[in-house]
Amino acid sequence: MRLARHGRKRYAYYHIVVADSRAPRDGRYIERIGTYNPNTNPATIDLDFDKAYDWLVKGAQPTDTMKAILSYKGVLYKKHLMGGVKKGAFSEEEAERKLEKWLTEKEAQIQAKRERLAGEESAAVKKQLDAEAKLREAKEAEIAARNAKLAAEAKAAAAPAEEEVAEEAPAEEVTETPVAEEKTEASVEEKAAEVAKEVTEEAPVAEEKVETPAEEKAAEEPVAEKAEEAPAAEEKTAESEEAPKEKGAES
Repeated sequence: MRLARHGRKRYAYYHIVVADSRAPRDGRYIERIGTYNPNTNPATIDLDFDKAYDWLVKGAQPTDTMKAILSYKGVLYKKHLMGGVKKGAFSEEEAERKLEKWLTEKEAQIQAKRERLAGEESAAVKKQLDAEAKLREAKEAEIAARNAKLAAEAKAAAAPAEEEVAEEAPAEEVTETPVAEEKTEASVEEKAAEVAKEVTEEAPVAEEKVETPAEEKAAEEPVAEKAEEAPAAEEKTAESEEAPKEKGAES
C-alpha cells in the first residue's frame, strides 16, 4: 500500500492505492482505497476502512507514510485488537467496543483541533482587522487634525484680511466724503475769491487808467500855474502900492 502523486506543482494530493512493489510510483495499481490531501490543516484523509484492513490482513506492506495514515485512522489498532481476540485475551465484541471508543475519542480530538485552529484563525483575522481599524482611525484622526489645522490657519489668515477690509471701508467713506466736500467748498470759495479779486482789481485799474494820467496832471498843472501866478500878482500889487507912495513923497 502506498501513495500515488497527483495534482499540480506545489499543490500535490495523493491517491491511496494497493499496487505491485515493482510498478512505478504513479503507474499501474491494483485498487484505489482512498485519498490523502496534506494541504489542509489537519490533513484530509478519505480512507475505506474495511478495504484497508482486508489488504493489511492479506499481507500488504504499507510504506512509512501509509503506516502513519493507517495508524491515524485506527486500522492498525483494529489489527492489534483482532490479534488479542485470536489469542483469547478478550472477545470480539469487547474488541469492537474498544475500537469504537478509540475512534470516538480520536474524532473528538480531530474536531477539537479543527475548532482550535478555526478559533486561532478567526482570532488572527480579528486581530488583523482590529489593527487595521486602529490604523484607519489613527489615519482619520491625523487627517481630521490636519484639516482642522488648515481650516484654523485659513480662518486666521482670512480674519486679518476681513478686519483690514472692514477698517478700510469706513476710512475710505470718512476720508473721501469730507475731502470731496472740502474740495468742493474750497473750490467754491477759491472761485468766489478769484472773482472778487478780479472785480476789485479791474475797478481800480479802470479808475486809475481813466483819472490818473490825464485829469490829475491837468488838475495839478493849473494849480501850479495859479500858485506861480499868485506871487507875481502880489508882486505887481506891491509895486503898484509902492509907486504911489513914492509919487507922494516926491510931491
